[in-house]
Amino acid sequence: MYESVSQRGGMSRRTVLAAAVTVGAAAALGAASPGAAALPGAGGTGPTADWFAAPDRSVRPKFRWWWPDGLVDTDEIAREIDQIADAGFGGVEIAAVHHSIRDKSLLDTARHGWGSRPWRDGVEAALRRAARRGLTVDITLGPSWPVAVPGVTPDDEAAAKELVHGRVSLAGGATYRGPVPPPVREAAHGVTGARLLAVQAARVEAAHSTRKETGLDPDSVRDLTADVTDGALTWTAPAEGEWVLLSYWQRGSGQQPESGPHSAPAAYVVDHLSQAGTTAVTDLWERRILTDSLRRLLAAAGGAFFEDSVEMETEGLLWTERLPEEFEKRTGRPLLPHLPAVVLDDSNQVFAFDAQLTRQIRHDFWATVSDLFNRHHLRALRDWAHTLDMTLRSQPYGLQTDAIQSAAILDIAEGESLGFKNLDDYRCLAGGRDMAGHTVLSCESGAYNGSAYSTTWDRVLRTMGGAYAAGVNQTVLHGFSYAKAPEAQWPGFAAFSPYNGTPGYGESWGPRQPTWRHVEDISGYLGRVHQVLQAGTVRADVAVYRQTGYTATGIGASWFTSTGVPLGWTHQFLSGPLLDLPSAKVSGGRLAPDGPAYKALFVEGDFFYGSTPTLALADARKLLRLAEAGLPMVLLGAFDQALTPGVPASGETERLREVLTRLLALSNVVRVTEKAAVGDALTALGVSPDTRYASSSTLLNAHRVTEEADFYYLCNGKHAETVKPPVAAIDHDVTLRCTRGRRSVPYLLDAWTGKAVRVGRYTQKGDEITLRVALRPGQTMIVALGRPGLFGDRNGARPHAVSSDADDVLFTRDGLTVRAGTAGTYRTRLSQGRTVTTTLPSVPAAIEPDRWDVQVEDWFPGSDVTRTETVRRNLVLDTLLPWSRIPELADSAGIGRYRTTVVLPDDWTSSHGAFLDLGQVSDTFRVTVNGRDTGPADRLCPVIDVGPLLRRGENTIEVEVATPLVNRLRTTRPEVFGSLARQDHGLVGPVRLVPYAQTAI
Repeated sequence: MYESVSQRGGMSRRTVLAAAVTVGAAAALGAASPGAAALPGAGGTGPTADWFAAPDRSVRPKFRWWWPDGLVDTDEIAREIDQIADAGFGGVEIAAVHHSIRDKSLLDTARHGWGSRPWRDGVEAALRRAARRGLTVDITLGPSWPVAVPGVTPDDEAAAKELVHGRVSLAGGATYRGPVPPPVREAAHGVTGARLLAVQAARVEAAHSTRKETGLDPDSVRDLTADVTDGALTWTAPAEGEWVLLSYWQRGSGQQPESGPHSAPAAYVVDHLSQAGTTAVTDLWERRILTDSLRRLLAAAGGAFFEDSVEMETEGLLWTERLPEEFEKRTGRPLLPHLPAVVLDDSNQVFAFDAQLTRQIRHDFWATVSDLFNRHHLRALRDWAHTLDMTLRSQPYGLQTDAIQSAAILDIAEGESLGFKNLDDYRCLAGGRDMAGHTVLSCESGAYNGSAYSTTWDRVLRTMGGAYAAGVNQTVLHGFSYAKAPEAQWPGFAAFSPYNGTPGYGESWGPRQPTWRHVEDISGYLGRVHQVLQAGTVRADVAVYRQTGYTATGIGASWFTSTGVPLGWTHQFLSGPLLDLPSAKVSGGRLAPDGPAYKALFVEGDFFYGSTPTLALADARKLLRLAEAGLPMVLLGAFDQALTPGVPASGETERLREVLTRLLALSNVVRVTEKAAVGDALTALGVSPDTRYASSSTLLNAHRVTEEADFYYLCNGKHAETVKPPVAAIDHDVTLRCTRGRRSVPYLLDAWTGKAVRVGRYTQKGDEITLRVALRPGQTMIVALGRPGLFGDRNGARPHAVSSDADDVLFTRDGLTVRAGTAGTYRTRLSQGRTVTTTLPSVPAAIEPDRWDVQVEDWFPGSDVTRTETVRRNLVLDTLLPWSRIPELADSAGIGRYRTTVVLPDDWTSSHGAFLDLGQVSDTFRVTVNGRDTGPADRLCPVIDVGPLLRRGENTIEVEVATPLVNRLRTTRPEVFGSLARQDHGLVGPVRLVPYAQTAI
């Protein structure tokens, strides 16, 4: 993103432009700039309490904003921008998505399609309002996905292409007379022609066959193209063996964007591998969409052009006109003799040569496709976006391409919680981002299948907790639906619900949801996490070299994923092209010393090709250069007998092994043959993680460094959400390394409240600080290591505790304070060396309220699809239960307010306090004590320190809880939601007020 303040001071160009399009300079100057947040240490300024408590709009979470193409009203667009801004979010992404609408003719694409005048008016209205409110607006490059252009036909040069094959089997000595074998698959609708690329014959080799592939003898492949006359062929097979005649046809794939039509004329997906395909996209924008006013508004409030995952659909092989030429240019060999090994039928391989040659040919083919995609599509679109003062954000996966390299090209790479199988999928993109010196790794989050109107923020937070540890630092929530559209029913248009008669994907957040009442707590939390995780530069312990840079595969790094991460290790993935970047240098034993500053490089076999130990000769030479510069390396597998990933040139394998012999001879390079030996090899090389746990833990971590502080993000999560058993609570010591030396002290940064407080109990040895970490499943913690007083804390220079038999030692307004849940005398050893004895008074027993007055706002459909009516219900509960088990509330959804009174004894003093533990509560909540709001609280650990709000005698506690809508929709829309079971929401408890006593040392 762009800096919000220019290097010369004053407002940036973007901020000035934003001011120019608002009504009145005062309104413009009052809005937050859509540029990037100032980073701690940048420009000589350090972090402050406000920097963390009130993160800039640019780092706050965004919404994927679904429109029914151009069937939108400009006043409603402005109103929805205000709703999103008022809720504390930082931006939107306009996307034409309407899977829920069955009769697409109701959208009237001729007048209200994507790219039409009403659509442009809507985009301008969004940008104009966003400029006033300090939001940024991202826009998809085309209607829905993949990228498509209205008016392009399937037969056009710019349209997506496929290569399909035909086949005829022949016995030895048999003669074929007739037309060239036609394609085994019919063309898609709208495809009117196909061009014959080649005709071949090959002998069947049973020894090379697999369960799904017919084996062929590569030396037998012969080109019969010249023998074709007027579309017919006569050919006699040699007498020996069985033969197959193959034809290859190039044609348009006929793919249209998802859930169309979106425009008139209809849009067809463009060729993602050619200059023509990208030019069709940019020409559309330049000639038909970008009016002068829209250009000005993009400069003021535009963020990024966006492309979703590259879901190219073809019955054959993804193709482009110049692929044979580009393959030969890249490899020095013609492609056509190798085509049998790469041709596909309905995503399945059809033929194979011997296993090694087949692997090498397929590697070379898809490496060529990757080069074309990255060069002609991503790089070209990025450069064009920059001419408009925009960036390019993309999900660069879906094809068999090097997504790690793509992440280095893109301004913002994005992953997704739906398609990514585990955290290593994010770590692939993070490696490309960080080696290229970019800042943001985005995530499309919260797209859960079948969970429309039943998604809880609890679930979203658990999902994002681990993703943040793996490198994500921007959240684009899936999503926010425009209010109305044809066929929509209460509570409004939802892009993915119903979806083929089912509840559909993800969620439609917004004021239609009861939980929107508390959503500022969520946006504030996410914004503070982003603020920290976009600050400074990443530090990762190890770079994992990946010969094939795919992601969204779930394939990780053998030892690190299974063993290293539970011990505190962090890793990212690099592919060969990243070793050509300017950052790929070694200093002080670190690769990319200015960040991510990897301490070692790990190389293992290529998981995508049978774990074969392969290295390209050029990459092996790069590794040798890095190792000779002092970078420690560990190689797992038979790399003394390594092979090239592609088909080797004459003598290339021998040259590769010569380079690896030199590499393995270096003292800072270790080769191991067993996965279990990797950790010992790193120790022998003097490499250790920045974060260490005494034993294996589910704790995940991310480390970032600024000029002022080390920031550690900690999460009690897991490698993949689907992995069982579930995560349990943890409570153990964690050792963190500080890059700033011995004078640093630890601060706890509460991302829910925005408070930064110095940690009261920890030990320090050299550049390492050890402190206790206790987290419930999914819960997170942020620790900053910096100079005393960094966040304006008055306790910054005071001594701290190194041990105590009290429950806790913490810094409060009164200084270092001892706290415990029972009376007694406690001994605390201070960092100065002396031991302090503290006596705490008696503490009342925990109180569990036995009566609750409950007032419920029960939500119902109103007179309009977007209007909600409420019915008030009053209950008295002696036992807390989920609404689904309370007869009066069984099918209810809305907001409940629970009120109770607790009585504290007469000897309650200012030395006493208490935690309010809500137990089970769903979904969002806010608490008041004696009429005073306790502020945002951790959704995954609903335990609140209410001590300062309590008094002797009677105390009134109120808990306001908001639920999802699913239980009400089960009754109002049974045809879609009726098959779902009632969900348990509300305050379930048990609720306990747990007193403590404390006193300052």
